[in-house]
Amino acid sequence: MQCEIILDDCENYLKQNHSRQFDLTFLDPPFNQGKSYNGHNDQMEPSEYWDWMKRVCTLIFDRTSEGGAIYFMQREKNTQFVLETLDAAGWIYQNLIIWKKKTSAVPCSHRFGLHHQIIAFATKGKKPRTFNKLRIDPTLLPHEKHKRPTGMYVTDVWDDIRELTSGYFAGDEPLRHADGERAHKQQSPVQLLTRIILSSTNVGDAVFDPFAGTGTTLVVAKQLQRNSIGIERDSLNVHLIQKRLSHLRKSDDIERFRHDYIHTQNLDNIWPVKHQKDLLRYQQKLTV
Repeated sequence: MQCEIILDDCENYLKQNHSRQFDLTFLDPPFNQGKSYNGHNDQMEPSEYWDWMKRVCTLIFDRTSEGGAIYFMQREKNTQFVLETLDAAGWIYQNLIIWKKKTSAVPCSHRFGLHHQIIAFATKGKKPRTFNKLRIDPTLLPHEKHKRPTGMYVTDVWDDIRELTSGYFAGDEPLRHADGERAHKQQSPVQLLTRIILSSTNVGDAVFDPFAGTGTTLVVAKQLQRNSIGIERDSLNVHLIQKRLSHLRKSDDIERFRHDYIHTQNLDNIWPVKHQKDLLRYQQKLTV
């Protein structure tokens, strides 16, 4: 499997004449909300920012296989701009995923508190080249008497994945610099990328992340035996990603989430197990 992190600006990289095509792109750019980045102005004029996003989405579209997918993550207040940007770049809308946070909502003085981010799922063409219908085994709700014997299909509301907060629940997963500071304030959890990659790719497909950040997309793609390319313009982050890819940390190991999908019919095909004993263990869970 190819797993490559490249120090470059994604727009510059995408303009180069490459023969590589992508089957899935996870697009999680800076949100233009005044965060501190090395070499990037996160306080662009809104029109300039969305023109930039349109150029990036168009370039990715041109390099995507027919039916390939893009997942564009953004703040909830930018939903309209995300959908307009994808449409202008040629993408066909499929779903607006609501990623509901498990932490407290952000309070607001004159409107409802904010408790989610959005992830727009779109494809190159009307029909996805790959869409694996995942089944999860959700926690039994207070009003439910019995668990579903075969789980339930994943919907467009994802309320079972915790974000990496800055406090207690962040755990050991966030990457940190030598001084203890987090390398990225908005690092995506491996659990989130596991669901996205499982849903829209098969083993051997090509996954692209134009804003690699801390390399979560590549770390998950490598474990799921997908090819991956990440672009990152911050050399410090590139160094951290290279270390992260060379040695799998316990907090990055996605095997602990495999049981969430034990009711998925083709799970063994889209998520190859590391060892035969793992396969036997999960097959036993299916029969319980």
